[in-house]
Amino acid sequence: MIPVSVHPGHGNHELVERLTRLVESFRRPRIAVVGDLIADEFIYGGIDRVSREAPVLILNYDSTHVTPGGAGNAAQNVAALGGTARLTGLLGPDEIGRRLARSFSRHVDRTGLVKPVGYRTPTKTRILAGGVHSARQQVVRIDRPGPAVTREMRAQVVEAATAAVDGCDALIVSDYGGGLVTPALVAALKRGLPRRGRRPAAPILLDSRYALLKYRGLTIAAPNESEVEHTLGIRVGDDARALERAGRELLRRTKMGAMLVTRGSRGMALFEPGRPTQHLAIYGTDEVADVTGAGDTVIATMAMALSVGASAPEAALLANYAGGLVVMKRGTATVTVDELQHAFVTDLGS
Repeated sequence: MIPVSVHPGHGNHELVERLTRLVESFRRPRIAVVGDLIADEFIYGGIDRVSREAPVLILNYDSTHVTPGGAGNAAQNVAALGGTARLTGLLGPDEIGRRLARSFSRHVDRTGLVKPVGYRTPTKTRILAGGVHSARQQVVRIDRPGPAVTREMRAQVVEAATAAVDGCDALIVSDYGGGLVTPALVAALKRGLPRRGRRPAAPILLDSRYALLKYRGLTIAAPNESEVEHTLGIRVGDDARALERAGRELLRRTKMGAMLVTRGSRGMALFEPGRPTQHLAIYGTDEVADVTGAGDTVIATMAMALSVGASAPEAALLANYAGGLVVMKRGTATVTVDELQHAFVTDLGS
């Protein structure tokens, strides 16, 4: 357990040993991931010239890369950290869906993917431009949402997800607002988890983009600061008191076991009932390369850590390192156990 309410300092060898034991156990967990699947499509091109037709750049096409986004990215991060992800969600039988299915790690179990006839895979297309000797910058993003989720589709997902959570060590619920994930779906999965007395033995982690307040009584939720501001209709910024009030208000209204608020360059804040707030400074540099999918990395790391016995502060600390690492990578990226361990050993062990 981290004994202080700020980021631990250098030379904490006992904490390094504890975190090392935790990450060395990361090859055991089976993590169920249920939620909105999104195809992250990256189209790369080199800048040629300005068009005569309009004041826009002309790009010479180079390549296209498709990676899992949303719940798929959370599953990829679980696999990259050494666990086995049991992924459940909707995937279109379209070309982008087929390419997305081929992009998953072999440690992502895809038997729970439901592929309804006529369903279109939600896709976020990012067009990036750059020269041979310069970093590629995003020019525009095109979002193509999926169709409305029907009652039949949701019933198929509930059936597949119920099978996926059987015997799992943690459950990640990834709600990107696609209409698939609902409190009723989560309640059904909660009933299917192994029990320890009246509570599920496996932790349930929630990442909900727009509907945080609709969920109750889960292990932990991990909204970012802008989502907190939108949910509560407030402005946090650099106001520590506003942050504290917001975190406590979210705990009170959702009855969560903990609330981890990610704050970008300001780090993270962990709220638990009856305990002082844990403030974690950002790891690494604030010169961020790409924040795409960073929240998926954070919640995947939290799930892995909690599944092997970490306390919420320990899991948050590991997630803080993972988040700091992944935002230094371009595109929808993941973090490995070796990268994670190197980060906290060099940061805390000197």
